[in-house]
Amino acid sequence: MSESLARLADEVGALEHRVSDVIFDAVRAQLRDDEADEARELERRLAKVRRSLQKAEGLLRGYDRD
Repeated sequence: MSESLARLADEVGALEHRVSDVIFDAVRAQLRDDEADEARELERRLAKVRRSLQKAEGLLRGYDRD
């Protein structure tokens, strides 16, 4: 794997971790019942984003996580 692809995969992985943190915040908001419906929808959308980022990282590294 080229160094530039490895760096890009690392950046995508870091972004996936940031999205995971936001998902955690959305789950906490649901537990507090602070706009639970909106937080639940945000969690669903972000979970899709996270899965896409995981797949992109895997493809950049030369393997597929499916």
